[in-house]
Amino acid sequence: MNTPNDFPAIPLLEFRPYDRIREFYLYQEPALLAAIQRRDRGETIHIINHILLHIYSAGQERNDLLKGLLLELVVMISRATVEAGASQSDVLGLNFQFITELAGINDDEQLARWLRATLERIFSLIEEQRDYTPPLMVTKALHYIRKNLHRDVTRDETAKYAGISPSHFSRLIRERTGRSFSELLRQCRVELAAKLLQDTERPLADIAGECGFCDQSYFTHVFQQAKGQTPRQFRAARS
Repeated sequence: MNTPNDFPAIPLLEFRPYDRIREFYLYQEPALLAAIQRRDRGETIHIINHILLHIYSAGQERNDLLKGLLLELVVMISRATVEAGASQSDVLGLNFQFITELAGINDDEQLARWLRATLERIFSLIEEQRDYTPPLMVTKALHYIRKNLHRDVTRDETAKYAGISPSHFSRLIRERTGRSFSELLRQCRVELAAKLLQDTERPLADIAGECGFCDQSYFTHVFQQAKGQTPRQFRAARS
């Protein structure tokens, strides 16, 4: 079977197939984590199938390769499951069960069946916690916003980075911070501007640009609304 074109082909080293396959697995791990956090069964299975294709290409050593990488998958999937809302104690119990089961499997067909059953148990565990909204997603979103304040960062791209739908993201932000996305973005811009005003002597126009304000006049207006002082007054009071 040919490897689909949407992932880069990774040639196997003749005597070290495990290293090359693990490299491919690590390349796919962020997308796999995001799919699990979104509770997207189809995309999760799609990515795992690509990983398995590379493992099966290893020939005689594939059973040991598959077991070793599935142990890594168990650990990674368990972490993603907790971040997606499952109970940590429940996941730890499943982890032990998964590893015990895996140790007793000796052929490819059993491994494939085990993997399908494991994914079903993982997703069932996540779906039992539908109303849970992990704080990690808010932390990831804030990290993304703060890294991109210099440009016109949008709600939808931030939600995608956090691994949730835009509508769910809006509700989550409101519940956790009491603000809309635009209000939270504006607050982050003002806080960065305040830090730059206090810690540097950079011109106001430069600070306005770095913090994502379209011009210095708008920067002054928003900053004064938030802080009760103009940027110049704020800087002077702290010099």
